[in-house]
Amino acid sequence: MTAKAKKLTSGKAANAWAEIAKHVFILLVLSSAFFPLYMMLSISTKDNRMFFKNPWVPEMHAEGWGKWGQLIWENYRIGWQTIGASIPNTIFLAVMTTGGTLALAILAGYVFGRYRFPGKTILWSAFMILMLMPGVANLVPLFTLLRGLGLLNTYTALIVTGMAGGQVFNILLLRNFIEDTPEQLFEAAEVDGAGHLGRIWHVVIPMNGPIIATLACLSIVQQWNNFLLPLLVLRDPHRLPTAVALYRLEGAYVREWGPTMAAFAIAAIPLIILFVFTMRYFVRGIAAGSIKG
Repeated sequence: MTAKAKKLTSGKAANAWAEIAKHVFILLVLSSAFFPLYMMLSISTKDNRMFFKNPWVPEMHAEGWGKWGQLIWENYRIGWQTIGASIPNTIFLAVMTTGGTLALAILAGYVFGRYRFPGKTILWSAFMILMLMPGVANLVPLFTLLRGLGLLNTYTALIVTGMAGGQVFNILLLRNFIEDTPEQLFEAAEVDGAGHLGRIWHVVIPMNGPIIATLACLSIVQQWNNFLLPLLVLRDPHRLPTAVALYRLEGAYVREWGPTMAAFAIAAIPLIILFVFTMRYFVRGIAAGSIKG
């Protein structure tokens, strides 16, 4: 074998090993990402005795398949009874908060991205300082303010605070995207008689649809997982969102792990459906943001 052939062979072997290493790394990342989901589904099929005996692998009940099927059905029945009524509450809060947040963020991003006005730099800098402030630091004064306004135990408190808390990040991204939107499109819309709202509807939203969809997905997930403020604000058990309803599965002395994980699995279904139908828009938004960044 000539030196050139040996070099070619060694190069192919190196490329093959590189491909194997790459695929092994991808499998490890995917395994670490899906392992919590696997454990949740596995534990949801067990009672406490089976869980403490072997939490890692699904196993048949000692009394047979029939008893195992009844156990699974009972776990998911208890889970649904616990959080089933809270899912519509969470959907309502997530949709209303996301819609309001994006509407205000698009308007503010349009103003900051397209126009110059006195004090714009100072106002923008002061606005960005809010990103450095953790939300927990405002919890006590926020609770005092909501109590003074008579908004405790109302969805208005959660929607308004959620809309306010989501503005900084959304405006920061939308301003950059709106600045990069071609000026000719706005001029054409203006020539056709479109006002500011018309330019937003016909230019800003269609041209920046992927990033808006991405921000919508992130906002819905954030509101779906919102726990601390609803726990403090809401008192009526029928108004609780899913994250707080899951907290009710905590036992005083013993936690029933099967029903708990079944409830978590039920709570995850709406988010899984959301990402199945919006994943392409989410990926487009992430890709567009990486290119612009």
